Amino acid sequence: MASPLRMALTRLVIGLRRARDWAIASVIFALLRLISLLPANRAIALVDRLARRIGPLTSRHKLALYNLARAYPEKTEAERQQIAVDMWGNMSRLAAEYVFLDQLFDFDPDATEPGRIEVGGADIFVKLRDDNKPFIVFTAHTGNFELLPIAAAAYGLDVMALFRPPNNPYIARRVLAARRTTMGHLVPSRAGAAFTLARRLEGGGGVGMLVDQKFHKGARTTFFGIETHTNPLLAKLVRQYDCEVYPARAIRLPGGRHRLEVEPAIEIPRGPDGRVDVAATAQLLNDKVEQWVREYPGQWQWFHDRWEIKYQLK
Repeated sequence: MASPLRMALTRLVIGLRRARDWAIASVIFALLRLISLLPANRAIALVDRLARRIGPLTSRHKLALYNLARAYPEKTEAERQQIAVDMWGNMSRLAAEYVFLDQLFDFDPDATEPGRIEVGGADIFVKLRDDNKPFIVFTAHTGNFELLPIAAAAYGLDVMALFRPPNNPYIARRVLAARRTTMGHLVPSRAGAAFTLARRLEGGGGVGMLVDQKFHKGARTTFFGIETHTNPLLAKLVRQYDCEVYPARAIRLPGGRHRLEVEPAIEIPRGPDGRVDVAATAQLLNDKVEQWVREYPGQWQWFHDRWEIKYQLK
């Protein structure tokens, strides 16, 4: 049984952590309220400029540069610095765009003139809506990936999205509330999430997943030629429900515009017995994400500890 002193210290640590999280969240929410007073374009441009100055001063910048050095050994230090700075601009825009989402998402499938949002692969959205068969759409933390489920909804496509809540519980609650308003069914990536997604597929519905997050166990794969673990959930769901899998991504364009792309279904690797090869499928997902990131490296979140190497930075 824990001693009274140890229990008291544990409560103190938890209390201090909650106080810190509340303080951080309060500052972030106050900043978001302030920028909401500005016109959308000015506000987003302002936070972009600020993030490009502040981001390089943080500890996460060091992790981003370390990741970039391993992924791009052929690039110069100046080139990697520029990618990291672009990343901070992309991240700040993502946060600010939450505030102005109603104004920014002007996509209309029937519009004749282009707006801020354009969609590639619209016919695939329509096919998935009309087929009434289970499917999985996967994406990565590139551009404003949050726009993908909103675009799907614009086509009448209902997708249940798996997401990882922020570590800060106060921010997590606010983000979840904002996402539920515009993005339909959401499933936090915690215990029981796999069963929820399985029931969705069993009922003939669609599931959306981010596949570039850190995972402590799972399939042994490589990403940018570096060994890492990849979540096998997507491959296991395909093995169980034999559903099609579609890559989708978001790309930032000049002038505050976005392009959302849905690609044709990928061919899932299978073993000699015809069953889905889980490890090979996980590698296929990594290869697709790597292709996207190499095309627009400043639009991916390099400060993620995707390769679990943080201990090397101490």
